[in-house]
Order: sequence, then C-alpha cells, then structure tokens
Amino acid sequence: MRLSEHVVKELAVLPGKTAGLDQRHTDRIAADWLSVPAGQTGKQAATSLLEEFRGRLVSLQELLHADGSQALLLIFQGLDAAGKDGTISHVLAGINPQGLHVASFKQPSAEELRHDFLWRAAIRLPERGEIGVFNRSYYEDVLVVRVHPQLLDPARPPQHQSRVWTARFEDINAFERHLSRNGTTVVKFFLHVSAAEQRRRLLERLADPSKHWKFSAADLAEREYLDEYRLAYAEALAATSTAHAPWYVIPADDKPVMRALVAGVLVHTLEAMNLAVREPDPAHRAALEAARARLLAEPEG
Repeated sequence: MRLSEHVVKELAVLPGKTAGLDQRHTDRIAADWLSVPAGQTGKQAATSLLEEFRGRLVSLQELLHADGSQALLLIFQGLDAAGKDGTISHVLAGINPQGLHVASFKQPSAEELRHDFLWRAAIRLPERGEIGVFNRSYYEDVLVVRVHPQLLDPARPPQHQSRVWTARFEDINAFERHLSRNGTTVVKFFLHVSAAEQRRRLLERLADPSKHWKFSAADLAEREYLDEYRLAYAEALAATSTAHAPWYVIPADDKPVMRALVAGVLVHTLEAMNLAVREPDPAHRAALEAARARLLAEPEG
C-alpha cells in the first residue's frame, strides 16, 4: 500500500509556490485516498492504514541501514498541541531504536546562543544508515523569533532586523542543499491544526490530571499570536520548500488521518531513495565464506 502521486503532490508545498494555508483543510484533504470498508469508520480505516505503512517502514529502515550510504532527516513543526509528539511515537512505533534518533529543540541554551542558529541542529544530524527526527528544529529561528523579534540579539540595529529572515531562509536552503548533496534526505512536516481543535486539546489537558504535565502557561500565551504564527509559517514554508527538502502540510485536526498521511509520505520518501543492499567487497565475501565453512565444520547437535 502506498499513497498515490496526486495525494503526495496535494500535501506538498511546491517549490516557488505559496503554502496556501488558508485554503488547506485542517481535518482532511481533497483527494480520495482512504478506502473505508463497510462496518468501519474513517478513523478505524486510517488506523488500519497506518498499521500497513508502519510494517513497510520497518522493512525500509532495515534496508536504509543495510544500504549504509544515506540518511533520512524528518522535521516536525506545528503550533502547540498540533500533535508532534504523538505523531512521532505512533508513526515510528516498531522502528529499531538503534537506528533512530529523536532530538527536541526548546529554548536555546547559553552555549547554543554562542553559536550560529544552525549549530545545535548540525550536531544532532543522523549518521548514514540512520533516521533522525527533529521535534521542532532550526525553523524556530524564523518562526518564534519572528513573532517575538525582541528575542533577537538586542545589539542588532532595528534597521537590519528586516533583512534577518531573508538571510536565514537562504542559510536554511543552503544547509539543506548541503545535506542532500552529502546523502541525507530531508523531509519536513507542518502539522496544520485549527484554532478550534487546538483549544479543545488544551482544555482536554487541563481536564485530565494525567495530562497536566503536557500543559504550559506559555501555550496559552502563545495562542494570542496565532495569526502571527500562521503568517510566519506561510512565508517560511514557501521560502524553504525545495525539490530536495520539501515541506508537506498535514491536516492535524483528525489524529488518525494525520498519522496515516505522515506514514504514507515517509514510505513514499524512503522508496524514492533507491536503497539497496550493497554487494560485499572481495575481502568481506572471503570472510563470509570462511565463517560459513567454519560453522559447517562444527558437529551438529
């Protein structure tokens, strides 16, 4: 099972085009992509499809490791309560943890602030043969800081701040192009949640004591800037979605649908990487034959 090309294209922000966030649904896509068997709901069908995609992802991760020449970097961005944590855990369940590394980016530390804004991400990149996941990323430096420009270096003259974002978009595109040229495929997900669904999820956290740890007063404070964040996201996605590092806008109001679509895009991405088990060199082949002969020479039982 795989997503059709027209579904993947609908989710993608095409290079050189606007993100069109205002025209995109937050609970579904226009394409007819989900077959719902009789007696099942759409949510049940999406959950079943997610299971199929996860099984394929397990096989593809093994192939990525066996290939050993490429890496995959997944970037998840979205408003608070968009579902980043849950999507990562549900979609990548079953993946061998030895080949999976997840990094979460919060407020920069004092050490990180002494470096350029890409440094803290660069040191967490996946090795060849691995999958790396960024839960938030260097894109925070063209999102949060844009909504709250006071977080920029206070020594930077105001007349230069207007040029910061263009320069950072250029830096990000160059960085991702560098990764692509060196064997790391970058795929980026914006989990597109509505204001109404975000409100419902925040209230759910407040109503359930077991979820109080998820709630932060900062989430409520940032909700006051939803319009500003959407504008910042729209510009960032349009400026940095490229053929080698595309953005996918995933409707996030319906969690089963969101997770199935993310998993489907990952299957599509890994299959497009043309992974293959490399043939052993002569020395390795000789070692394999020697090991086989040694085992066969042992008495059975």
